[in-house]
Amino acid sequence: MNSTAVQVTVFLALTALVAGLTWWRCARAQRTGNASRDYFLAGGGLTWPVIAGSLLLTNLSAEQIVGMNGAQMMLVAWWEFGAAAGLLVLAHVLVPMYYRYRCTTTTELLEHRLGDPGLRRAVSVLFMLGYMFILLPVVLYTGSVFMKSMFGIDWPVIVIAALFAAAGLAYAAFGGLRAIAISDTFNGLGLLVMGIAVTLFALAAVNWDLTGIPAERWTLVGGPESDIPWTTLLTGMLFIHVFYWGTNMVIAQRALAAGSVREAQKGIYAAAAFKLLTPLVVIFPGVIAFKLYGDVGDVAYGQLVGDVLPAWLSGAFAAVITGAVLSSFNSCLNSAAALYTCDIHLAKINPNGDARRIGQWVAVVFAVVSLAMVPLYQHSQSIIATLQQLNGLYSMPVLAAFIVAVAFTRIDPRAARTGLVFGAVLYAVFTFVWSPLHYIHLMFITLVATIALTWGMSRVLDRSSGRLAVGAST
Repeated sequence: MNSTAVQVTVFLALTALVAGLTWWRCARAQRTGNASRDYFLAGGGLTWPVIAGSLLLTNLSAEQIVGMNGAQMMLVAWWEFGAAAGLLVLAHVLVPMYYRYRCTTTTELLEHRLGDPGLRRAVSVLFMLGYMFILLPVVLYTGSVFMKSMFGIDWPVIVIAALFAAAGLAYAAFGGLRAIAISDTFNGLGLLVMGIAVTLFALAAVNWDLTGIPAERWTLVGGPESDIPWTTLLTGMLFIHVFYWGTNMVIAQRALAAGSVREAQKGIYAAAAFKLLTPLVVIFPGVIAFKLYGDVGDVAYGQLVGDVLPAWLSGAFAAVITGAVLSSFNSCLNSAAALYTCDIHLAKINPNGDARRIGQWVAVVFAVVSLAMVPLYQHSQSIIATLQQLNGLYSMPVLAAFIVAVAFTRIDPRAARTGLVFGAVLYAVFTFVWSPLHYIHLMFITLVATIALTWGMSRVLDRSSGRLAVGAST
């Protein structure tokens, strides 16, 4: 049997094994009788190891592994180090609030704190637009690029992306969060083991000699023209992570699915600890690839894996990477389905609707539209920079709404809604019209300006309401 046949056989066998084990575990799970909670939150029965594994694998998909290794410099490790801080904010600030209000979606917290269902729906729509047009297409694109470069497949990227979309849709539409989280646990363990193996084999390929790699590829202090200038660590970097890990439904949904606050926190702490180690898997191999191939960008990791791993191991690694891609894709589908079903359909259209059936149709729509968007990302110079920059169109306005809801009292919902629109428009101007600073600085400026506008407008509306009330009583 030739090496390609070995790769494909191992890949198919392991992928089928994970699918079979996931189905078996799901079939044995108890149901709560609450359709929304069972489908979108796994019945609230996830244990901390499953939460930790699912958090990590949802994050460590191809857009992370391919994109961050594609940067081929250690500077991007700040995305991993900063994640630990974002996870701690989730554990200590937001998770207790989510559980206090028994939230099914993260946006539900806004309704409880500000008393405005309309704001909750508006934020849900922003999340869903971000998932449909940014996150989901990037996940499909980067996963397809990896498989194409690793196996040398002469298929168009869109064809490979369609296969990923179909498989991810099967998990999300028919198994719900429980199936996603269980498969994440198996694939997460495999990804950790195989990722370390790739690093070791890559080091062996260069005889453990890293000389000749330019100093700028090793530095953690970014200059003004780098992807991460060091000054951005003092402005927007932390808040990007607070948004992603604390308010983003794709991530926080796992923490909402535990049996208790304590169980959720244990899973989050474990994930935070692992994030400090993941640069060995998602960044360091890319630097080694620079020594082997030069500056080859996003194809670096797939080419490295295909060259340094034995055939049977590369097939196994392709299986866990496929699992990581499917994890991020089907997690995002399930989160979009939860936001639409719970925040919009059941609230405004049909409160007696079948949550599972509605969620399945939403997943289908999002899968089809995101697949159609994949060709737009094929010309990005840095997929990680592109992803983070575009996320700012909704991440900072949404984070501003959460901050004013959690940190302040007597915030007028009308001010919060105005702030959402203002923040999105301001960052769009910064992105597409006038970019005087690095985009991370501009995200911070957008956040601060949105919070200031919301707070100031709320005070004005509060005083106006008070004067009108006095005038009416007299």
